[in-house]
Amino acid sequence: MSDHRDETRVAYDGVVDLYASLFADRLETQPFARHMIGAFAELVRGTGNPRTADVGCGPGHLTAMLDELGLDAFGLDLSSAMVDHARRAHPALRFDVARMENLPVEDGSLGGVLAHYSMIHTPPGELPALLAEQVRVLAPGGLLLVSFFGTEGPEPVRFDHKVTPAYSWPVERFVELLTGAGLGTVARLLHDPASERGFLDTHVLARRP
Repeated sequence: MSDHRDETRVAYDGVVDLYASLFADRLETQPFARHMIGAFAELVRGTGNPRTADVGCGPGHLTAMLDELGLDAFGLDLSSAMVDHARRAHPALRFDVARMENLPVEDGSLGGVLAHYSMIHTPPGELPALLAEQVRVLAPGGLLLVSFFGTEGPEPVRFDHKVTPAYSWPVERFVELLTGAGLGTVARLLHDPASERGFLDTHVLARRP
């Protein structure tokens, strides 16, 4: 395992209770993100394959939201402490420890993948491999909703995230990576920042042909 994944795992293992308390409201104060996830769930249901992975699920709050929206959702996370918390908080749902670049999921078996700010700690050179893994597990017609910090500059920007270093992305550059992975963009939503950093909160919905 490379150093950044070790650092990310250890960092999130150490903030489980605080992180879970901050996001326990399941996006009640974030209407744009909440409605984008609602649209994602509706479209995934429309594929006839509701099986959906919440990759980088953290404490499981969005996995539970997807379940409530009618999806057959399960959560995967690098942090075993996060997975333990998610299992306690949502005992009816499935959560497993997994790496995003090696998902324990069969080829072409999912109707949806949610990656809600879970790729932000990945160095830019490694992001294409993660996106390729999302495509591998999606069935034809399956959907990926990825959320990240957007920047208006020409290149990804490394910054000091409150948990561990992260990257913001120019939206067009990120969309190019999705296209290169074999996905077609369905919708994108950019809105004013929710933090003092000034990055745009960005949500891109893409479909596997």
